[in-house]
Amino acid sequence: MLHLTTALDPASQVPLYEQLYRSLVAEIRAGQLPAGTRMPGKRSLAEALSVSVNTVDGAYQLLAAEGYLASRPRSGFYVQEYPSLPGEKNPGGTGEPPETAAKTGEIPTAGQPVRYDLSTSGVDTGLFPFRTWARLQKELLYTSPDLLARGDPKGDVQLRQALTEYLAEYRGVRCTPDQIVVGAGMEYLLSLLAPLLTGPAAVENPGYPRARRVLENSGHSCRFLPVDEGGLSVTDLASSDAAVCYVTPSHQFPTGVTMPAPRRAELLGWAAARPGQRYIIEDDYDSEFRFDTRPLPSLQGMAGADGPVIYLSTVARSLAPGIRIAYMVLPQHLLPAWEKRYALYSGTVSRFEQQTLARFIGEGYFTRHLARSRVAYKARRNALAQALAEAFGPAVRLSGLHTGLHLLAQFTGPVPPDTVLAEAARQAGIRLAALSSYYMADSSSCPSGTLVLGYGALEDGLCSSLAETLKKACTAAWEVSSR
Repeated sequence: MLHLTTALDPASQVPLYEQLYRSLVAEIRAGQLPAGTRMPGKRSLAEALSVSVNTVDGAYQLLAAEGYLASRPRSGFYVQEYPSLPGEKNPGGTGEPPETAAKTGEIPTAGQPVRYDLSTSGVDTGLFPFRTWARLQKELLYTSPDLLARGDPKGDVQLRQALTEYLAEYRGVRCTPDQIVVGAGMEYLLSLLAPLLTGPAAVENPGYPRARRVLENSGHSCRFLPVDEGGLSVTDLASSDAAVCYVTPSHQFPTGVTMPAPRRAELLGWAAARPGQRYIIEDDYDSEFRFDTRPLPSLQGMAGADGPVIYLSTVARSLAPGIRIAYMVLPQHLLPAWEKRYALYSGTVSRFEQQTLARFIGEGYFTRHLARSRVAYKARRNALAQALAEAFGPAVRLSGLHTGLHLLAQFTGPVPPDTVLAEAARQAGIRLAALSSYYMADSSSCPSGTLVLGYGALEDGLCSSLAETLKKACTAAWEVSSR
């Protein structure tokens, strides 16, 4: 019989399947679940814990992968022998002791536990296709021992071929597999790209702070250019001395605006005016999640396979941040420079992960997963928008709802600075960000009282209570600031 060492907390930042996994590990390592114990069926345990079957399946699959459980055909999962370790004092294993929880970011600076995670990096890990991914990877483990050998530094050709076909069909990207480089995260790929380019770099203001940091760490001085309702200002870009332009045209981060076709053409014209000297880095980080209108084609597709655009994207949003697979599409004329500089480098992504993703894309699972995810995230966006409207009425104006996994909430009337509102929210256990925190230079144009709300990791049933909690926090902040 199970006696979970900790109750499952739907409001925690830690996914439910991982909470269940940690609790079961603790019981096994403490000897409370002896070797040979037959685990409850997935459906019965899910019903007992009031969670989904996918949550239980995810926990069981992790336990089986690490050897705590063994699956027997048509019989279920059984506990494996676990010898106690000398000096083991914390049988909870992977669960962190309470005193170190703050180091993981789960507890904000105010000391309150996170009840609602509205960070822009969050995703719903419950949507992850555990069963399909595990089956594909298991098949590869048993049938492809050659994947243990060193691979191509650009990434396995099967994955690059799958990405070529997917990007051509869904993003209008025009390239060959040879132009794609696979790496462990967009920051890593950007750090490889930056030394191939010269001159100052223009970045959006407000914008993505990690891109700025990588570019500056790679020796590029940055120019911070304003963003309006059409995205980055090309007029300001043309009057600057920038030779590189880093943009998020499909869904500007963090304002959420989409760069219209005329401005895209204007931006491409800026780069084409000096061939081989000016480049555009197109960060297409969450273009898969466009809910109400068809997405515009990528800048890279408009420029062509040998144009001045370097395309960057990742599966961190569409699958999970822990799957560190990002990819970059280089113009053909930059390939010799890349080969000369990096041909002796080793690949940074497990070949088993690469091949699993290649099959996941090639066999149609990826597009089906995205379709299901879009439905789930759109419903959550609608629920959150409705809850905020009911709680605040005309006192809040929402924007950036059409694409991606975050939106902006601007509070109207005389309101305190957004940093004050954000701090009040953190005190109430809400993790979010003030829009002004994304300004890297002049923030005078920042709309007052605006918060950035990511809903990727928000539990579906928490929208109403979140809105009420946020209203109480903001009301308290207004009262204090008006005294």
